[in-house]
Amino acid sequence: MDLPHSHTSHLVLLFSTQITYGPFDPILHDKIQFPSLYQVAPRFSSLPWGMVRLMVHFGWTWVGLVVSDDMKGERFLLDLTREMVGNSVCSAFTKKIPSGKFNFYTARGIYSSVTATSAAVMAAYGDAKSLDLLRFVIESFGLSKMVLITTFHWDFTSSLTYETNSYYFHGTLTLANHAKEVPGFRDFLRTVKPAKYPEAIILKEFWESAFVCSLSIPEKSGRKCSENASLEMLPMHIFSLTMSALSYSMYNAVYAVAHGLQDLLLSNSNLESLENGDCLVPHPWQLHEFLSKVQFDNPVGEPVILDESHRSTAKFEILNFVISPNGTCELVKVGEMDPQAPPGQDVFINDAIIMWPGGSSQVPRSQCSRSCGPGFRKRAQQGKTICCYFCVQCPEGEISNQTDAEQCVKCGEDQYSNMERNGCLHKAVTFLSHKEPLGLILVCTSLSFSLLTALVFGIFIKHRDTPIVRANNRNLSYTLLLSLMLCFLCALTFIGQPTLASCLLRQMAFGVVFTVAVSSILAKTFTVVLAFRATSLGSRVRRWVGPRASTSTVLSCSLVQVTICMIWLGTAPPFLEMDVHSEPRLIIVECNKGSVTAFYCLLGYLGVLALVSFTVAFLARRLPDSFNEAKFITFGMLVFCSVWASFLPAYQSTKGKAMVAVEIFSILASGAGLLSCIFIPKCYVILLRPERNTREWLKRK
Repeated sequence: MDLPHSHTSHLVLLFSTQITYGPFDPILHDKIQFPSLYQVAPRFSSLPWGMVRLMVHFGWTWVGLVVSDDMKGERFLLDLTREMVGNSVCSAFTKKIPSGKFNFYTARGIYSSVTATSAAVMAAYGDAKSLDLLRFVIESFGLSKMVLITTFHWDFTSSLTYETNSYYFHGTLTLANHAKEVPGFRDFLRTVKPAKYPEAIILKEFWESAFVCSLSIPEKSGRKCSENASLEMLPMHIFSLTMSALSYSMYNAVYAVAHGLQDLLLSNSNLESLENGDCLVPHPWQLHEFLSKVQFDNPVGEPVILDESHRSTAKFEILNFVISPNGTCELVKVGEMDPQAPPGQDVFINDAIIMWPGGSSQVPRSQCSRSCGPGFRKRAQQGKTICCYFCVQCPEGEISNQTDAEQCVKCGEDQYSNMERNGCLHKAVTFLSHKEPLGLILVCTSLSFSLLTALVFGIFIKHRDTPIVRANNRNLSYTLLLSLMLCFLCALTFIGQPTLASCLLRQMAFGVVFTVAVSSILAKTFTVVLAFRATSLGSRVRRWVGPRASTSTVLSCSLVQVTICMIWLGTAPPFLEMDVHSEPRLIIVECNKGSVTAFYCLLGYLGVLALVSFTVAFLARRLPDSFNEAKFITFGMLVFCSVWASFLPAYQSTKGKAMVAVEIFSILASGAGLLSCIFIPKCYVILLRPERNTREWLKRK
């Protein structure tokens, strides 16, 4: 029952033993200063925890704080702030309300703090007297859209002077003492009337004030109280049939004293000491001894223990202050909190039945910054709290699939982030396939050049006895044509899904076959130069003009390249590799060279042979026409060297399939340059100008 009362500590004095039934006070917990004082109210040391758990549950990270400016308020603010920091909840503003006379400037300051922030939630701690100024601000300035979180220490319903004022507290959440309803209490209150208890003057005064009537003969302006009136007719802000937390503690205090007296009177030793007395009145020290051992279950079934060291942390009820459409007020239980329950089971809240300020059924948003949705992460604003931040989209390859993510999470190496950056997708496996346009073009080009080379080879074999074929070292021409045809065909090993065998074959075949081709050109160039000198210097040089010398040149030059390839295979051979970094959404199946040094040694040696061939051919370009194949070799080697000089920077600047395509293009382009510059002019003479394919024509100067 909520009759007018003081919210200070209420003490029932039994000699020197004291029992307080007001809210639990940590200061009175000091047994050195208060050895014989007992507090019946539950220990609410976890009250800051409960408030913060309520904030976290609804996603409120930007909350205003209002506490009483006293020792209790300071202690609660310290504990609450520490709990908020641990749960990433920030204080939008903090106001301390001094006790004492009313201060309009302080009220104006509270209003300014509330309106200057984006916070939609305010937590208040203190009793009705200390928070009377906050009640004035809420009612006077109309702060009806802000969610108020209070504790049972402030029974704001009893301080509402008018029913219309209760509208400003609609949607308030209160953490109250977890207590069951006392059996028969409501029925008792329904029967309470002044006529039944005529000696209760306080009841008479309250009745006349609550019903706005007079129990005696009314004056002209008044009215007589109805005989059918009862307390259950009063609205909640005036009177509630529910026992308050303070009344419940008083209820337990009376039972505790009764149990202590019973234990004292039933004690044999104490009964003997009281036999000579006129009455059984216990001494204070005797009652203190038994009160410290009091432990029982009250009629509600709740355990009552006065020894605070053996008392567990209290549970909370979450009450929602609701105004129904017909104007009646009610505190509706919407959840419970148990600090001693396992994580995940310590808080139960029925969100569906909660009514928020303004009549909304949606949870109000109270954040310094808008929530960062999936695909974004938070980035702190410089100079502000952690609750104020910017939303930054996750970079390529990273995602966030939750709201207000602190950091983005990297996708696996075989995955990539989608456009929204809220999920990872599996990368597609790719390689330079003959089914795609680029691969198909390269395959057709390779086969075309191979067939063209075979056609030239066939022409040379058919006309092998003609002067133009014989004059240009027929065997070396065959070797060069065969090696060029293999060069065009080895480009096919670079197309298609790589395997370990193709990785080992492609670079080795490319290096050896091209070395044979360039060595053959070098041998042909030396043959042209030495043939001319043999006619000038006599027989001393003739022994170097024969087929044995040409064959030795080709074999010796090729043997060096074969040696480089064998060392490469023996130390760090190429191997199959999955490239997951070159393309963000693709896994490229490619051949890793194993040893980059060996690869560039192969190219370097090939380049040296090409430069030597080009130099010798360039110096021999002005020899007589009968031996002037050097002119065509010069152009062919110029194309060859230009292609491979361009290959190096292009190869270094590309990755994945493009790198493979660059190497194939270089192989085909350089081979086509040699074929067209060296052999096409001869085929032109053989097929279209046969009159020039005679010994007399070749001997003409």
